[in-house]
Amino acid sequence: MDRGCDVRAFVYYNSFNSWGWLDTLPPEKARGLDVFAGDIRDPNGVAKAMEGCDVVFHLAALIAIPFSYHSPDSYVDTNIKGTLNVLQAARRFGTERVVVTSTSEVYGTAQYAPIDERHPFQGQSPYSATKIGADRLAESFFRSFETPVTIARPFNTYGPRQSARAVIPTVITQLLSGETRLRLGSLSPTRDFNFVADTVEGFIALAECDSALGEEVNIATGVEHTIGDVANLLIAEINPAATIMTDEQRLRPDASEVFRLIGDNKKITELTGWRPAHDLRSGIKKTVDWFKEKENISRYKAWLYNL
Repeated sequence: MDRGCDVRAFVYYNSFNSWGWLDTLPPEKARGLDVFAGDIRDPNGVAKAMEGCDVVFHLAALIAIPFSYHSPDSYVDTNIKGTLNVLQAARRFGTERVVVTSTSEVYGTAQYAPIDERHPFQGQSPYSATKIGADRLAESFFRSFETPVTIARPFNTYGPRQSARAVIPTVITQLLSGETRLRLGSLSPTRDFNFVADTVEGFIALAECDSALGEEVNIATGVEHTIGDVANLLIAEINPAATIMTDEQRLRPDASEVFRLIGDNKKITELTGWRPAHDLRSGIKKTVDWFKEKENISRYKAWLYNL
């Protein structure tokens, strides 16, 4: 909308008519949105929502890894069939561009670093396996039907409004609720953290880049941080007296844990000129400031382990 585009947002139907975080938009922006409530698993609703759209950003997915351990069927239905529904509708309507959201989890633990787009895929969780399947479907529609698809592969996005199942909101909400002993899982895995505004700019840059058609492209900073380092950075920012304890239920099975993720961003830089505008410290500062607002932190249940 800020870029002069008409925007239709596809939200998950519910009887409360909740639009999720879109409900927090200023009224003048909310009124300018065309909101369609449906279910990504339903091909009819997806097609109706996509009709008349020039560019589609496909972000609908189930993403929590621990939840995929006990509910893998729902991940197949949502992530694979949902992507098929989007691709079928794009083919039917001749959509000008579809940006399919992938994930760095498709790579599994790095076999070499930094991870470029030629790195092998590893299904180390039911979640990552379904995202691999969705990506390959997108590739097949480009190759078989010339559907104008780009696969955007962001590494770990964080920032305001992130869901409570992710590590940075988990640490922040525990600290802001007064906890002095943080309950966390493994501290040694590394991740490549993208501030959300940088991820958004990466998506837009890829949607506007004709050379990205048929490509899968990392959105990454090229810098890795351990979970422990991130937790300690947040402790220093919010409550230096806090300590960390291991919560066994937050540990992933050894063969499923992705121990190292650091992305190579040469491809997106060469294609679009995109570069991250935030380092981890500046992104963390903006994120903490957002969570400190009472109306924001009140939406989170810091006392629960959120899957």
